[in-house]
Amino acid sequence: MLTAEQLVANQKANVETLFELTAKAFEGVEKLVELNLQVAKASMSEVAETAKAAMSVKDAQELLSLQASLMQPAAEKAAAYGRHLYDIAAATNAELTRAAEAQLSDAQGKFMATVDTAVKNAPAGSENAVALVKSAMAAANNAYESVHKAAKQAADVAEANFQAMTNTAVKAAQSAPKPRRAATAA
Repeated sequence: MLTAEQLVANQKANVETLFELTAKAFEGVEKLVELNLQVAKASMSEVAETAKAAMSVKDAQELLSLQASLMQPAAEKAAAYGRHLYDIAAATNAELTRAAEAQLSDAQGKFMATVDTAVKNAPAGSENAVALVKSAMAAANNAYESVHKAAKQAADVAEANFQAMTNTAVKAAQSAPKPRRAATAA
């Protein structure tokens, strides 16, 4: 049975964990806001440069060339933004996962200590019940490990697919046909 001190200590640990997880989530949000501010700032100056270039075109062919020259950098910037966004999300998720796993490991350790204490104080003839509890704990741990491993594999596949998709989009933008310039009359 838990004492009042143990309950208070557990509550304190839970509150500390909550604040730790909240801080990690806010760090991820801060990185996201910083990335978006950088992108907005860069976009504003690029829009100004593009507007100036568009105002200086002399004919439709030059306008088409300008548009074509902007396609590849835009695709590359979108891909870079997506990679940064993914990196922020993955890093934040990894931090939260590490903290959650540490909390789970601690809780499992405390539960197993409680089970061991109960086993030591168990009346004679309860060996089957103790073995059943230990077997159930081992099965639950194995199931968790299997799910965790499958989730990691799925995340790795998703990351590989994301990288492949990004690379394909950039290559498609790079290989887009460029408008031909009309021959100038002499």
